[in-house]
Amino acid sequence: MHTENYPSRLLAEAVAQFSKLPGIGERSALRMALFLLRQKKEEALAFGNGINDLVENIVFCNICHNLSDTPTCSICSSKNRDVSIICVVENVKDVMSIESTQQFNGLYHVLGGIISPMEGMGPNDLEIESLLDRVSSKDIKEVIFALSATMEGDTTNYYMYKKIKNHVGKISVIARGVSFGDELEYTDEITLGRSIINRTLFENSRS
Repeated sequence: MHTENYPSRLLAEAVAQFSKLPGIGERSALRMALFLLRQKKEEALAFGNGINDLVENIVFCNICHNLSDTPTCSICSSKNRDVSIICVVENVKDVMSIESTQQFNGLYHVLGGIISPMEGMGPNDLEIESLLDRVSSKDIKEVIFALSATMEGDTTNYYMYKKIKNHVGKISVIARGVSFGDELEYTDEITLGRSIINRTLFENSRS
């Protein structure tokens, strides 16, 4: 970025920060910064305070690793959820996608990624051991694998299956209404909801 083209060092710094966002180039970052400058001061400050609160106060749930405002997230602490079922997902966005279907009322477990040697992600980089701890210490009737339908997702499913199969009665996987190669984030709510309802035993999915 050519800071000498900017009339203000502070503007240049703001543009540089906005440019760090995914999919945002320098021109888009400049538009964002100028937009903020056109807002009322209290509105612009509220925006900044919101970002600050996000960074300073958001935490990962100490049970499922979902994002939360408190040590235990609202899903894990809810008395209206079926605590005997755990749905395993790759990331927080997948929790949001499944919740939007309103077809699942159990708990979640966020792995924080999937096994992908190309990306430098191995089993020890994921929350797999904490999943094993949960199913070993609680009366869990079913674990649902709801990872993306990719080679890496299938590899992760199989690794988890071997780790937990002796500790839980039923292990299932979402139905292949989600096409191979698809990520849950980009699957429509109806298809994703049906995939959860029509889930199958993991053992049968490999035949």
